[in-house]
Amino acid sequence: MELRDLPSVDELARGLDDPLAIEAARTVLDRAREEIRSGADPGDLPGRLAAELRAVRAPSLRRVLNATGVIVHTNLGRAPLAEEAIAQVVETARGYSNLELDLTEGTRGSRQDHVAALLRRLTGADAALVVNNNAAAVLLALAALGEGREVVVSRGELIEIGDGFRIPDVLMRSGARLVEVGTTNRTRAKDYEKAVGPDTALLLRVHQSNFRVVGFTELPRLEELAAVARRHGLPLVDDQGSGALLDLPGEPTAKESLAAGTDLVCFSGDKLLGGPQAGIVVGRADLVERLRRHPLQRAVRADKLTLAALEGTLRLYLDTPERIPVLRMLAQDTATVRARAERLASLVGGSVEETVGRVGGGALPLAELPSFACAVEESLAAPLRHGEPPVVGVVRDGKLLLDCLTLADTEIDEVAAAVSAARHG
Repeated sequence: MELRDLPSVDELARGLDDPLAIEAARTVLDRAREEIRSGADPGDLPGRLAAELRAVRAPSLRRVLNATGVIVHTNLGRAPLAEEAIAQVVETARGYSNLELDLTEGTRGSRQDHVAALLRRLTGADAALVVNNNAAAVLLALAALGEGREVVVSRGELIEIGDGFRIPDVLMRSGARLVEVGTTNRTRAKDYEKAVGPDTALLLRVHQSNFRVVGFTELPRLEELAAVARRHGLPLVDDQGSGALLDLPGEPTAKESLAAGTDLVCFSGDKLLGGPQAGIVVGRADLVERLRRHPLQRAVRADKLTLAALEGTLRLYLDTPERIPVLRMLAQDTATVRARAERLASLVGGSVEETVGRVGGGALPLAELPSFACAVEESLAAPLRHGEPPVVGVVRDGKLLLDCLTLADTEIDEVAAAVSAARHG
């Protein structure tokens, strides 16, 4: 085919009762011209137009089957929600809700009331506040408590997490001034003590959530920092990053931090907690109230669907935390994972390989989770990503590994069907 053989936009779109047909036809023809100039044949233009229209109308944000072995996978949406949390989101989204209405009194209420009591019960805090993510929680805390003044933090805790988020940048944007103490590998309580001055607003502890410094290291215990803060009448803020509500080796809990004397604790909702993206602040009632009244709070507050998902997740912590997918995956035994991999391998003609899974999401960076994967041809990686639903695995040593640590029993048949479709597509 030559350029002069191409139909016009109107000719290609003729007979299609679709308001997007003209724009889609223009896109198809633009690509066809490029292909002809490069010496390729654009092929079936009406078929390509139909495919373009399907692609335009298909949702961009889609369910993906996670076969990577990374439980809290940032690129795949982090924590999958429990069925109970999903049901609460659906019920809340179905119509109107009492987001800011006190149904008992018939007066205006606070959106924070729907989760605050649960967070107080689970952490032992006096008060709680929820915003849209943990970066916002830290920014709000620093702006409300430290704007125009100094914040003391260890050099070993000036971390950068995903997408270039850096603690020093957050401090600067909050209007607070950074005062670094100690060294990269060793900081003591007396370093904080020496740095406190008339302009000091608070002490900040940042959990090294996505890395560890090993060897010749030292960091003060939270109890020591809390003692320094009390002697100078200053609040101690603990940014836990991922955060956890249940005891997990190597990961602090908000309850432990508060019991050690911390005044405010900030952590995420969509990592080890296993809920939606959110930033949670718990601690002293007077300090939480200062955050709530700060003008920035309205800009970073959580919406009704986030609060619904968070409430649904937190309620499970009261009685059945094992129903939360992240916690269930962390607790599953390797024999179960191996059986899953063997079943998948038998369905697709693959082989079973021993692998190592990860927690992900910047949490427990040194933790290795024994796992098993079904190994198939490396050439299936792209077709599986392009399928419906997409399946994402790990390419390693010339094979595609479908790690079964992060696949549910109910998803094995779906993955097998996807592999069959990719092979015959």
